[in-house]
Amino acid sequence: MAITAQEVNKLRQMTGAGMMDCKKALTEAEGDFEKAIDILRKKGQKVSASRADRETKEGTIVTAVSADGATGTLLSLTCETDFVAKNDEFVAFANTLLDLATKNGAASIEQILALSFENITVAEKIVEMTGKIGEKIEISHFEVVKGEAVVPYIHSNGKLGVLVALTNTNGSAVEEAGKDVAMQIAAMNPVAVDKDGVDASVVEREIEVGKDQARQEGKPEEMLEKIALGKLNKFYKENTLLSQSFVKDNTKSIAQYLDGVSKGMTVAAFKRVSIG
Repeated sequence: MAITAQEVNKLRQMTGAGMMDCKKALTEAEGDFEKAIDILRKKGQKVSASRADRETKEGTIVTAVSADGATGTLLSLTCETDFVAKNDEFVAFANTLLDLATKNGAASIEQILALSFENITVAEKIVEMTGKIGEKIEISHFEVVKGEAVVPYIHSNGKLGVLVALTNTNGSAVEEAGKDVAMQIAAMNPVAVDKDGVDASVVEREIEVGKDQARQEGKPEEMLEKIALGKLNKFYKENTLLSQSFVKDNTKSIAQYLDGVSKGMTVAAFKRVSIG
């Protein structure tokens, strides 16, 4: 049977699939729109299955902060190529997923995938998008940070994002201070807010490395522990956020910078996500 341009356009508006894919689906379904939609979904499933082993090293990061400024969310939607990552539709889809997640109070990727999206689940919608775009697509990260005031930052390439929660904040100074600290986190990649937040296994490893280095330098065995602890303190200074030198003014630590902006202001938590 003959498929009209109007019918093809109608299916395209319903599914977002390409014109030729819509025409082929309608032709195969003999004009039945429900069958045509099923055909397009099956195509997406086939493409998704065939690309399951592909790596998604490109993508985009989107963030949102609640109206009261106390909850920040970050989502990374990844794909195979930079060309797709910069596509307006792909970026819009990432923002739609984040909006859906925040409105429904999702706390994990699994919860997002189970949410309803245009009468199907998010997981099924991602399969549809995979079929439409022809690349593997997945939600790679979803982070939630809560605090007195949460400030987001996305690097200019769209592939590095940060959420930072500040406490003891002082109104107008929060946004600028939060942005400065978020940029610090993006650039310096600290392992924790302070030494108390460093995983015990990391501390143990650093001590052992310090001992080995001192031993190889010929230091006496009874001095190894003390030397290793000195190296550990240097590790804390370089790798924990509040102890790091502020990149905009290396005469101050981040802790000193924040206290100078507003007495007692500090960082409660942060998340840093990078694609690729």
